[in-house]
Order: sequence, then structure tokens, then C-alpha cells
Amino acid sequence: MQVQPYLSFEGRCEEAIEFYKTAVGAEVEMLMRFKDHPEPRPPEMTAPGDKVMHAALRVGDTRLLASDGRCAGHGGFNGFSLTLSLEDDTDAARKFSALGDGGQVIMPLGKTFFASSFGMLTDRFGVTWMVLVPTVQ
Repeated sequence: MQVQPYLSFEGRCEEAIEFYKTAVGAEVEMLMRFKDHPEPRPPEMTAPGDKVMHAALRVGDTRLLASDGRCAGHGGFNGFSLTLSLEDDTDAARKFSALGDGGQVIMPLGKTFFASSFGMLTDRFGVTWMVLVPTVQ
């Protein structure tokens, strides 16, 4: 069994994918646009045809699923964080900085009792990230 995050970017999915490719090395495994829907589109599918209906991204060992949703405006990502566990402080600093570009730092990256580097931020799309290099695996 797996639990996979599914993020709805409400019209900004392609922009988010490009950002995550650069920031954390995400790789696109699959991308389907609404216009490629194999059957007639149901009336509740209000997103423009060129928007992303479904995408799968690989970030390290994790698959993130994403979509433009209904393109209803700014998506909300409340009540959860994505955690990026890394092996060295230099990589953590680089990825923390990249994810924070256009976002907001909640807790600056620094040493804690459980990690040689730990920080929290909200990226430009509103997704909260925790970046860490754990001292105990």
C-alpha cells in the first residue's frame, strides 16, 4: 500500500512542475492534458483543454501527483507539509533556497537536536515544505 500526495494547483500546475524540476530535481513520469481526455468531457470538467488533468512527478523515491483541478483560482494547501529528507547540509541549503524563491520562510534552515539542518517554508504555490538532514535515520 502507498499513500501519495495529490496536489491541485488550480491553473498553475505546469508552472509548478517546471519550478519543482529546477528546485528539487523532479522528473515528469506522466502528464495528460484535459484536451487529451479519451472520452467526451463531462460538463463538470471546466478547465481549459491545455491545462493539466493529471501528472505524476518523481522526487527522489516519492511520486507526487498533480493537476490543475478546476482552475478555480488560487489553490489552498492547508493542514499538511511535504518533507524533503536529504543526506547532506549543502544539498539541504541549496534545495531550501530554491524552494523558498518567491515563497516565505517559516523557520530558517539551521541545526536542531534532531537534524544537522532543518527549516520550514511555504513555496510560491502555497505548499509548505520541511527540509531536513536527520541526525538519526
